[in-house]
Amino acid sequence: MSEEIALDGESLTPADVEAVARQNAKVTIPEYVREQVRDSRERIEDILETGEPVYGVNTGFGELVQERIPNDKIETIQQNLIRSHAAGAGEELPTAAVRAMLVTRLNALVKGFSGVRERIIDLLAGLLNKGVHPVVRSKGSLGASGDLAPLAHMTLVLLGEGEATIDGERLDGATALERAGLTSVELHAKEGLALINGTQLTVSLGALTVLDAERAIRAADIAGAMTTEVTFSTTASADSRINDVRPHRGHRESADNIHAITIDSEIIQSHRNCDRVQDAYSIRCLPQVHGAVRDAVRHLREAVTTELNSATDNPLVFDASGVDNRASGTDDAAVLSGGNFHGEPLALPLDYVTSALSELAAISERRLDRLLNPNVQEDHLPPFLAKDAGIQSGYMIAQYAAADLVSTNQAEGKPSTTNIPVSGNQEDHVSMSAQSALRANSAVDRTLRVIASELVCATEALEYVDSDLEPGSGTRAAQDCVRERVPRLNGDRQIYSDIDAVTELIVSDTLDDRVERAIDGSLR
Repeated sequence: MSEEIALDGESLTPADVEAVARQNAKVTIPEYVREQVRDSRERIEDILETGEPVYGVNTGFGELVQERIPNDKIETIQQNLIRSHAAGAGEELPTAAVRAMLVTRLNALVKGFSGVRERIIDLLAGLLNKGVHPVVRSKGSLGASGDLAPLAHMTLVLLGEGEATIDGERLDGATALERAGLTSVELHAKEGLALINGTQLTVSLGALTVLDAERAIRAADIAGAMTTEVTFSTTASADSRINDVRPHRGHRESADNIHAITIDSEIIQSHRNCDRVQDAYSIRCLPQVHGAVRDAVRHLREAVTTELNSATDNPLVFDASGVDNRASGTDDAAVLSGGNFHGEPLALPLDYVTSALSELAAISERRLDRLLNPNVQEDHLPPFLAKDAGIQSGYMIAQYAAADLVSTNQAEGKPSTTNIPVSGNQEDHVSMSAQSALRANSAVDRTLRVIASELVCATEALEYVDSDLEPGSGTRAAQDCVRERVPRLNGDRQIYSDIDAVTELIVSDTLDDRVERAIDGSLR
């Protein structure tokens, strides 16, 4: 990953967001992009000279849109907007989420349709590059008119207000800026609205969720392959002919992974002609279920990638060439009010992915139970993988914890289907996309831990397979990777650290890398 991400408003990817958010990559703004920003600001200045009423420039906000603002108060209302909208509640966002918000808002502004000064984009870039992280409350957005409250908390620091952390120390906004050698700004016409009228909490969490969900799916394929082997099940369900007659793309990708991970498994070959007719659904239907989750996450990736490179505030400032300018009253610019701040394009796929992740966790938990439950597990496995069952509990409670995580995922609901009108009924339909993003982000974290639990237990279960039978190359690599962090269970111990360690192997891409090297190819 590049140490610097060039922001042009057109090419930001979820991986770029992660590089800035989690790996502290710095950002740059190319000169041609700066020219776009300067041109956009000039159009706002032209509008101010006409005196014509334009929403967000010289009017009030929301239901107060009919209120005309005198020229000498235009800058005052921009500062007031930020202060009054910093009404967030709930837990504070982690640093990675705040950095993701900063880079996604900055990328939207540099597209050149928001009318902010170059000074604003430089200060946002300065916060990222100097490690100044505003303290942002997570709750308070309705996902329409933008993620107003969280973005207002973020923007307060630009004014030298609010709070921020720098080098792990929590300071007031002014002191944090001074510590970093940055200078606060006074917002000019349109700038306050441009900074908070967007979907950046939603899309930043969405970008991180996409990447972690893709990791979860690949890890679930690895875990499922391991469980298939250790339960003496068959990989026939991953045969390409099955997918050929029902050609969903996600199905094909997960089936290909199972095949690649286990292709040379002596364990699977050893019972190819046994008298078991079919395996349980959690193993036999793995390609179909994992594949459906893949397709849901792919839909979210497409929506997030589009949103990352979109102008999402209101109004938007366009070049007047060839545009009907009657709405703006000027021949020099076209300022158009619309609804690009509405989070519905993200809310629906985010809710879809939350449901999909719930299913991925659920099928993993069912495989986990087959590794532990003495009523269904194979004869070669001791109850709950305890060496001295009864005296020891082994990994029994790993399944309890997984069941809780699955149940919590399933209770998350669908925020995008709710609506509470606000702002005197001017804003009478909202998306709740920020709630959808927060829940999806939590769901993927829980799902990763369920899958990590299956990996821990499948690794332990492989210890009980005849040592003369080699697992697949991919399976062996996964087992070795886990064993470097999790020792064999020789007696009862605190097992949360086992699950924590394997979760980290997944999110750091270490597990992926080790398996891919072993199979001499990439996981899908």
